[in-house]
Amino acid sequence: MTPIRLASTPELTGARMTPMSAWSNWSRNKSTRHGNVRQENQMALKDKPKVDLSHIGLATVNRASGAKTAIGMHADALFRDEQVTAENIELKQKLAAFGDANPSRKLDPKLIKPSKWANRNELSYDGVEFAELKLEIESAGGNIQAIKVRPSKTVAGEYELVFGHRRHRACLELDIPVLAVIEDLVDSELFCQMDRENRARAALSPWEAGTTYAKALDEGLFPSARKLSEAASIDLSQLGKALALARLPADVINAFSNPLELQYRWAPLLTQAIQKDPDLILSRAKELLAAPVKLKAPQVLTRLLEGGGTVPPPAAKKVVVKGKDGQSAEIKLDPSKRSAVISLANIDPKRFSEVEKAIKALLS
Repeated sequence: MTPIRLASTPELTGARMTPMSAWSNWSRNKSTRHGNVRQENQMALKDKPKVDLSHIGLATVNRASGAKTAIGMHADALFRDEQVTAENIELKQKLAAFGDANPSRKLDPKLIKPSKWANRNELSYDGVEFAELKLEIESAGGNIQAIKVRPSKTVAGEYELVFGHRRHRACLELDIPVLAVIEDLVDSELFCQMDRENRARAALSPWEAGTTYAKALDEGLFPSARKLSEAASIDLSQLGKALALARLPADVINAFSNPLELQYRWAPLLTQAIQKDPDLILSRAKELLAAPVKLKAPQVLTRLLEGGGTVPPPAAKKVVVKGKDGQSAEIKLDPSKRSAVISLANIDPKRFSEVEKAIKALLS
């Protein structure tokens, strides 16, 4: 019987493995491990929802399916990494375009309160302009231009108005949600944004502006009028006039039926008159306030600065004086113009000097 010879192998004989056989075993084991990992990954992802990235705009690559070598699977992994990296870069670029945008949303106007710096007087909501704005918002189903609010620092879930007081009031009265941009601001930022927005839209009246600026300075929001002017981009001269109106005595302001009618150019006139004779101006103001007939703002200004007697002022009148020897005088008095026109008839020329002397004495 011929003996059977077994092939020699390193496992059976304990002989040293050659480099070629070692590479073969390592390659076979690595392929097995990759196959196991791939199988586990496929099972883990089987129930995961697929993500549609077709909108990203990257070209898809069709790769042949089927068994892959270790080198092929490694190449696939590199390809997928590059694809994901490219997608991330494009998404980040698209997101960066909205990086500075603030979120806007519909809010219940009842949750929005005026800030302590609110600068709209209640009379601003009584005019024709506000009625037209309210009608426009109602017909559009809401405000198209968003207001701005900041989260309340005292009540969770509530907000403070930055700007858009009239739009907010319109939505509040219409009982509809108000479109708002939400941004967390400090007081000085809120004040400056509110002031700029109001000046760009429906400008505040000089009185509203003055009281707002005065409050900002009195509360220490800005250390000086100059710093306020620089921060809010306000003309310093205009700021001074607005502050002068806000600093007028209450009796003088109350003499006007509507303080929103006060004008910037009136500030120095009233201030100088009060400095010259405060008691006289205040007495005139109280007389105007008590009068049954309310005058228009320009007429009130005239009465404060120039007087004119009772309110309303007396009408113009003519006085005729008869003298001897056919002499006569006609005097036309007009309190509103503060004028007196005198006509003399049949006067002896020798007495003209007496007339001149009398007029000089009157006017001196």
